Amino acid sequence: MNTHSLKLLLILLTITFPSTQCDDDLVDQICKKTPFYDLCISTLKSNSNGKDVKGLASVMADTMLSNATDTLSYIRAEINRTPDPKIERALAYCAELYIPVVKYNLPQAIDALSKGQFEFAADGISDAAKEADSCEKMISWSQELAALSDRNKLIHSLSDVAVAIVKILLKD
Repeated sequence: MNTHSLKLLLILLTITFPSTQCDDDLVDQICKKTPFYDLCISTLKSNSNGKDVKGLASVMADTMLSNATDTLSYIRAEINRTPDPKIERALAYCAELYIPVVKYNLPQAIDALSKGQFEFAADGISDAAKEADSCEKMISWSQELAALSDRNKLIHSLSDVAVAIVKILLKD
């Protein structure tokens, strides 16, 4: 992920969710156990309502859902904008991948987290990353779709962080 994309993410995260105080030590301890420490810290410190590990996992899943929803909206807008049939087909394929992520996978994962069904939650979160990866494979040939590529990579990275946090819950 390039620096520009990360800066854009941080701005979007700050705007999307209201900032609240969370135990900085807990956030730091948890984020050290994830594959993307900086992404974890910036996400949880800018919008954390979580007072415990379960709450932090929920914040990550909510952030993923917000980003996936924004990505689907972006894809739909690009479908309407592009005159290129090949790009339109690739975007339509990506939209078909993101629709179940936004409507089912992530909402069900968020619900499972709230009910303590952590394995189910981890599976739903991981599925979102797999769909983003499938979209990425479909569009990797096009420089015109670099912004969507950045979004796919962000969803994957957020998923990696969220799953790492859920795995902490599975160990408890």
